[in-house]
Amino acid sequence: VQLQAYGGGLVQTGGSLRLFCAASGRTLGMYEMGWFRQAPGKEREFVAAISRSGSLTYYADSVKGRFTISRDNAKNLVYLQMNTLKLEDTAVYHCAAKSSFGTWKEVEAYDYWGQGTEVTVSS
Repeated sequence: VQLQAYGGGLVQTGGSLRLFCAASGRTLGMYEMGWFRQAPGKEREFVAAISRSGSLTYYADSVKGRFTISRDNAKNLVYLQMNTLKLEDTAVYHCAAKSSFGTWKEVEAYDYWGQGTEVTVSS
C-alpha cells in the first residue's frame, strides 16, 4: 500500500488543522493505521492510531483531548483532526499502516510509511 499525507500548513496557537492520509494500491481496511510526528532534532513519536474498523482509537497523552483520528475505508482515507494546537505540535506528521494487531505506539510495528506533511504552529 502507498500512503500520502497532506493537509499540513502554518497555523497560530489555538488553531486547528485537519490532516489526511490517502492510501492506494490496496484496500485501507486491511490495515491498522497510525499517525506519528517528528520535530527537528527529535525522534519520531507516536501521535494516534486506529483499528481496522475504526472502533478503537489510541492517543499519545500529549494530544489526548485535542486530536481525533478517524478513517473512511470506502474512501481509503485516514484523518487527523488537530484542535487547540500548541507550539510543541510543530513537526512533520507521517501516516503509517501495519498488518499486525496491537502494538500501536511502536514505530517498528508499522510496515508502510508515507511522506510526511509539515505542520508549523506559530505564536
